[in-house]
Amino acid sequence: MKVYLSTFGCRANHYDSEVVRAVLERGGAEIVADPSIADTAVFNSCAVTAEAEADLRRGVRRVARLRPGIRTVVMGCASARDPEGVRALPGVTVVFAGAGGARVAAAVGIDASGAPPARQGGTRALLRIQDGCDEHCTFCATTLARGANRSRPVAELVTEAERLAEHHPEIVLTGVHIGTYGADTGVSLGALVDGLVRAVPSVRFRLSSVEATEVDDRLRERLAAGDGGLTPYLHAPLQSGSDRVLRRMGRHWYTAASYACAVERIVRDASVFGLGADVIAGFPGETEEEHRATHALVSSLPFTGLHVFPYSVRQGTAAERLSERVNGNDVARRARDLRELGESCARAYRARRAGSAADVVVIGNRAHRSGLTEDDLSVIPTDDALPRGARVRARLELTDGVLFARPDPL
Repeated sequence: MKVYLSTFGCRANHYDSEVVRAVLERGGAEIVADPSIADTAVFNSCAVTAEAEADLRRGVRRVARLRPGIRTVVMGCASARDPEGVRALPGVTVVFAGAGGARVAAAVGIDASGAPPARQGGTRALLRIQDGCDEHCTFCATTLARGANRSRPVAELVTEAERLAEHHPEIVLTGVHIGTYGADTGVSLGALVDGLVRAVPSVRFRLSSVEATEVDDRLRERLAAGDGGLTPYLHAPLQSGSDRVLRRMGRHWYTAASYACAVERIVRDASVFGLGADVIAGFPGETEEEHRATHALVSSLPFTGLHVFPYSVRQGTAAERLSERVNGNDVARRARDLRELGESCARAYRARRAGSAADVVVIGNRAHRSGLTEDDLSVIPTDDALPRGARVRARLELTDGVLFARPDPL
């Protein structure tokens, strides 16, 4: 059986798809990149934005046109939020919420018994440490689809990390709200990371997205250690620099000031540190003054990049009922303004890193070769002989805005 597998959305979704891939391949299926030759299509859907759901619909319809009569299975967040709407798409035969390699295997008639292999499709491996979220941000549809926070046991995660380390130089810890890891089991994220770094010293670990105010002393010290165990990079969602907008978003656990204090505390002991954030432009009720407050806060902190999202209404969320919608042209202009600021921060940081040493993992093969530094900078390795997955110490050189990584003999 030939299966076309398509994934939308976050790293947690991509981890779920890697589990599906492993189960299907173990059962004898062949994963193909061309849907026109597939017997079955599996889509792992996302519901974080309206565009993500539109991408799913376009993808399913495209596959149905290319391969009339194909059986399509849809899993993930969009199918949890709107199962009937997804089921109505052409070719869709099975829809279920969430993830599950065994469920997909059963849906396509494949035996899913036995433990899946540890090798994933990407150069870097994903390790989902928890799922769900206990918060209720008014703009977020993910909580509605993913449910409450659920942490995986430390011993189980260490065992999986040991297997992944046999094939991957970096393991990315992912989930829906990983800063709350262990809240349901009495363990902290910092304790988990310490345990992983000690148990699996041959790889470097990376955090996906963590709230700045949820980084405790143990995790902060690990981020600043500089020993190659945990990468000095944090993606800390900000969303807005206005306290009033944060309250309307339901993000009650921090203010603009406490976010800034948390970030400054995290980065102050690190000689090299990458800092990213999510920011929403044009949330209902956001004024020009509040947009400027977000711009000012971002400008005052050592960001090395931003993910900017124009606000879009998500059906079923509390924000759908909020008044004072921002004009679409203003939303687009504010998003553009913040993106330009993020690009400026990124350029400045790349320039500061030029001439310094970096821990580089080689991504891709020859024609699509790149590298990723510990602080999340994309670089071009100068040594074409380096294989995909190689991890090397390199010296960074900046030419025409592009960072090159030259292996450092020292």
